[in-house]
Amino acid sequence: MITKILIANRGEIAVRIIRSCREMGIRTVAVFSDADRKSLHVRYADEAVHIGPSPSTESYLVKEKIIKAAKVTGADAIHPGYGFLSENAEFAELVRNEGIIFIGPSAESIRLMGDKISARRIMTKAGVPVVPGTRRKITDDDKALKVIKRIGYPVIIKASAGGGGKGMRLVYKESESLKALKSARSEAKASFGDDAVYIEKYLTSPHHIEFQVLADRHGNIIHLCERECSIQRRHQKIVEETPSPVMTEELRKEMGEKAIAAARSVNYEGAGTIEFLVDDNLNYYFLEMNTRLQVEHPITESVTGVDLVKEQIRIASGEKLAYRQEDIYQDGHAIECRIYAEDPENNFMPSPGIIKKITEPMGLGVRTDGYVYEGYEIPVHYDPMISKLITWAKTRNEAITRMQRSLGEYYIMGIRTSIDFLKRIMEIPEFVNGQYDTHFIDNHRKKLFGPCDDVPEIEDMAMIVAFMEFMENSNSKKNGFTSQSVSNWKIQNRKKNLTRQ
Repeated sequence: MITKILIANRGEIAVRIIRSCREMGIRTVAVFSDADRKSLHVRYADEAVHIGPSPSTESYLVKEKIIKAAKVTGADAIHPGYGFLSENAEFAELVRNEGIIFIGPSAESIRLMGDKISARRIMTKAGVPVVPGTRRKITDDDKALKVIKRIGYPVIIKASAGGGGKGMRLVYKESESLKALKSARSEAKASFGDDAVYIEKYLTSPHHIEFQVLADRHGNIIHLCERECSIQRRHQKIVEETPSPVMTEELRKEMGEKAIAAARSVNYEGAGTIEFLVDDNLNYYFLEMNTRLQVEHPITESVTGVDLVKEQIRIASGEKLAYRQEDIYQDGHAIECRIYAEDPENNFMPSPGIIKKITEPMGLGVRTDGYVYEGYEIPVHYDPMISKLITWAKTRNEAITRMQRSLGEYYIMGIRTSIDFLKRIMEIPEFVNGQYDTHFIDNHRKKLFGPCDDVPEIEDMAMIVAFMEFMENSNSKKNGFTSQSVSNWKIQNRKKNLTRQ
């Protein structure tokens, strides 16, 4: 029985894992770099271990430091979260060789599905449809150009050894091919240490739909339905929802069965995700498998009532799945918006800095998974996502209006965030009607990045906000008492409205 878990991660996912552990009566160990000394996950865990300098290459990605921290604190198990070492087969193997439980699949499963070429071959053998493309790694530019010409434009070049949009380039015509290929290989080498790529036919208006699976070591596998993940910037998801607006009961059943077959083909154990591309005619193709917990897992939890982190821990402990496929159904609708410390108006440039004020939304059907607080300084060294806002309601329309209301209540001062950008997404008719695909942001750039027509331009906004800040801080201290002729609540609301303008 697991009694203490080390979380080999940081930020909101570390906090989220600790919460489930606390409910299960399991003690937790946080690890932290120099930059994360004051992070919420460090404060929230039962114990915390410093593992090195701020760069992740010197802390969170150093396998030996993580394992040493687990041994020193007597942790029974390690939960990798997502990102960092979560899909590193060598790390999973090292953990288990030290007699520590790795909360995730076997190293062999990670290897098989981490290599995109081998994954495609395995899926073909398992009867799961794959997008037409190469079946072997390509490291030669001339050969790659011949393959691209044979497949036909448009094509997409992808890093064989990784994901997350790294080493990925879309090519529409022959004159772009060589430049895109060299760029993709260079980025793949820098990100994953491997410049091999593979090439697929590019679907012109696809939906990105994924199925959550759970599998135990006793051969039981179930799926927990789908998530629609088509709203993306730079091939990274920013809004997800479940159920998918394009899904039918027949298609859900068929894709769910293929997802289970995919997991079974690699003897999978734990929580994983099978990702598909779905075209306008509802033809679907295997994209990749993520052998870990997904960022967007809370929306699945919202509609199924299943705590995926707790299930991961129980599976790693050797327990059988507590659910059968017939026990799983979707109740209502859930949407997730990823809140980033970035400036959408400046090509999504990260916006590190100190959070001066923060007000998070609350109310029925609202969940916030985050790790920041007033006075916290967002470091420059890591992914700029600072929280996830999830809303649930009985219907999709109500979930959308609840998200619109919640984004309107979400206030962060001191840094730039994606909150207003997400609000605009929620208001575009094609999103509201569920008629969108992976090109949503490109197709609505004017609405998403243009000026707000209904808000007058204020040239001296910064000066006005600065004055209000001065009024709030000074509080007109006279004769030994504080005079507040204008309430702080009014000042904050005026500042909030002005900063939106």
